[in-house]
Amino acid sequence: MHKPLAGIKVLSFEIQVAGPYCSMLLADQGASVVKVEQPGSGDTARGGAPRITNPQGETQSGYFLRFNRNKRSLTLNLKSDAGRQIFRDLAAESDVLIENFRPGLLAEMGLGYDDLARNNPGLVYASITGFGSLEGYLGPYSQRPAYDIVAQAMGGLMATCGQAGGPPTWLGVALGDIASGMNAAYAITLALYQRAQTGRGQYIDVAMYDTIIGLAERSVTAYSLTDTVLERGREPYMAPWGPFACSDGWVALIVATERDWSRFCEAIDRPDLAEREGATSGPERARHMTGWLGEIIAGWFSRQTTAEATARLLAAGLPVGPVQNAQDIVNCPHVAARQLLIDVPDPILGTVKLVGPTFKMSGSPEPVARAAPLLGEHNHEILREMLGYSDQRVAELRAEGVL
Repeated sequence: MHKPLAGIKVLSFEIQVAGPYCSMLLADQGASVVKVEQPGSGDTARGGAPRITNPQGETQSGYFLRFNRNKRSLTLNLKSDAGRQIFRDLAAESDVLIENFRPGLLAEMGLGYDDLARNNPGLVYASITGFGSLEGYLGPYSQRPAYDIVAQAMGGLMATCGQAGGPPTWLGVALGDIASGMNAAYAITLALYQRAQTGRGQYIDVAMYDTIIGLAERSVTAYSLTDTVLERGREPYMAPWGPFACSDGWVALIVATERDWSRFCEAIDRPDLAEREGATSGPERARHMTGWLGEIIAGWFSRQTTAEATARLLAAGLPVGPVQNAQDIVNCPHVAARQLLIDVPDPILGTVKLVGPTFKMSGSPEPVARAAPLLGEHNHEILREMLGYSDQRVAELRAEGVL
């Protein structure tokens, strides 16, 4: 059965997470992705931890495996004239180009959108940067370097995460990269749809800073409407809401409506709380979560196991679940039923279990699961297939240090 993006050719000049995650999402859905890497070293993620060694002494980077399945690797020296020309020729044969280097780097090499679109007007060119790259939308931070933690800090997420009185907290996942990759993949599919109508591609500018602000929209909207700055550990609008400590772990709960508040009070055998003064609205309850109401609720949870609290609150129709770690997730029967973890072959480690596509499509049920490429593994194959190069020409390019 054909995948939705079968036949779409993607050229990706990418490192680390944001670009590779974007191209992997496209590859998972059938796009043919050529990953362009620097000869000798490749994507810097290839050196990332954890590094796993097989019985033969060969090592593989778990960091690299997370974002690079279903791709082919081409090593190309873009400092050489011949390397840049090959890149131009490949771009002329591609539908999509993805890059996540500093703004202007490819343009300085004659490989920017304007340069490549002259030979391929239908090219969809997606650039993922820290602070944006499209002319007309350049702010004072445009040339700053950025990693995920910088985007989370400046974009507002870290300011609202963590305990009251504690330090700002990184969320433990590279949302600036992952969500930016998702945004770019979404924008690419929109641009491809539009190209089917107009015949023309376009330039796509995705900024990690913008992406994180989009994820932090609740706090931005609260300030815009009320001049209130949301603070860590102090929820002003809803309660109970948060992780609550049980006798053997934690559960997460949100009581979003007054109907749910009544159900919660019944579930904890305190129906008297439902209409008690100071507890008849979300903001009222939120004000008292650091006082008498919080003590009552915390006391109830502390007398339950996570399983007991979850079962009792679920029986009342409330949204609740245990706080799980990675081991819990890997062993979760629901994750197994969803077939979310997929086995991906690897030439060094044999088979690795990775998180697969996070959505299901009735017309395309099986995920593609091909190995992440070895560095330069597909040089000959790509140049022969896309550009018609002979074995001799590929050997010459290798001898010249172009590949």
